Amino acid sequence: MGKLFGTNGIRGKFGDELTVELAVKIALSIGTYFNGGEILVGFDGRVSSPILKRAVISGLLASGCNVAHAGMLPTPVLQFGVKYFKYDGGVMITASHNPPEYNGIKVIGPDGIEIPRREEEKIEEVFFENKIHRAAWNEVGRIKEEPNVIQAYIDEIIKQVNVRKIASRKFKVVVDPGNGVSSLTTPIVLKRIGCEVITINDVIDGKFPGRGPEPIPKVLGIVSKMVSSSNADLGVSLDGDGDRAIFTDEKGVTHWGDKSGAIIEKYLLQREGGGIIVTPVSSSKLIEEIAMKYNGEIIWTRVGSVTVSHKLKEVNGTLGIEENGGIFYPPHQLVRDGTMATLLMLEVLTHEGEGLSKIVDKLPRYYNYKDKIPCPHNLKKKVMEKMLLEVKCEEAVKIETIDGIKIWKDENKWVLIRPSGTEPIIRIYAEAKSNEEAKELVEKYKEKLRGILA
Repeated sequence: MGKLFGTNGIRGKFGDELTVELAVKIALSIGTYFNGGEILVGFDGRVSSPILKRAVISGLLASGCNVAHAGMLPTPVLQFGVKYFKYDGGVMITASHNPPEYNGIKVIGPDGIEIPRREEEKIEEVFFENKIHRAAWNEVGRIKEEPNVIQAYIDEIIKQVNVRKIASRKFKVVVDPGNGVSSLTTPIVLKRIGCEVITINDVIDGKFPGRGPEPIPKVLGIVSKMVSSSNADLGVSLDGDGDRAIFTDEKGVTHWGDKSGAIIEKYLLQREGGGIIVTPVSSSKLIEEIAMKYNGEIIWTRVGSVTVSHKLKEVNGTLGIEENGGIFYPPHQLVRDGTMATLLMLEVLTHEGEGLSKIVDKLPRYYNYKDKIPCPHNLKKKVMEKMLLEVKCEEAVKIETIDGIKIWKDENKWVLIRPSGTEPIIRIYAEAKSNEEAKELVEKYKEKLRGILA
């Protein structure tokens, strides 16, 4: 049986790997899986999203499902809407942080979480074995508008933090949605809780002309300058569909999600007296160190927000953390949400009474370095098999294969090699007690990968 779904839904270059015709058949298969249910559909600001939205709605209706159209909105808002308004499921048209030419389809369960792999396989079976249900002419689904999702989301999310205390600090925040759909929520939420908001790249544009849809520190120079020049307390940069947030401190220094996640983790573990933290193997040892110090338990998972969400639900976890800026806060919802992460960070700053730079300085020091190398999808498996054979001959404290290959050089130094589930690349992550060591590790294994590919 073939495979449609990657790490986060179905993705591909529009018009090439993901065509309108394919989207209709996928939607028919999704509709067959939901068996005539009520499905909430939304889309992001990509150029191809309105086209794919129409194709997906048509396929769902033709399978006999009823569709509620939520319009353009961030992914976590659609996920919230599915659960809050009690829909049987949802479909989000988005490619998250992928380049502008990509798009994708995410399938959401009634709990607001993307469906797990075993359920994705049921849709793939319908698709590849042509078990599609096509409704008779008088049994096709009905469509309605669901215009209240964003407002309901905003009203509910601000209940998750102490608005009065945050408002008393009169924070000034620079918000960079990166021309993505979080323009529709994050600035509005922050103004509602008494912040002064400065926005950049806030015009929704599917070509992502500002700095691209992925908020990595090297493209966030304008945010850093704006925070410094305006004497802002915080900068927050979100990805294309608004489910991830990367923070810039008051000095203009941008930090990876490991550090911001650890800061929120410490605050919540202290507040709750302990708890379970769920995080992928790509995360820093910093997350584990904080958990050990503040009565927390760490559960490591495969990379992918879907895996983290379902594990959080299974173990009744306190917090989910991804190194790319994903924060999962179960009292709000079990999925990553960039706006929720921002509210939690403001609550931490309020509680600590000092700037983010000083809070970061108190964390244990680890240095991360990341890179990637092109690799066609059809070669990934063979390349990883050969790499595993090579690394087994090396000196290492331990080798883990929870997801990809993680090689521990000592208790504080590791490198992770794993194929992307959404792009034709292999990612290389490394961590050490110095930036030079981390970079050397990445370069070393990048060369090994080049050799195998050659």
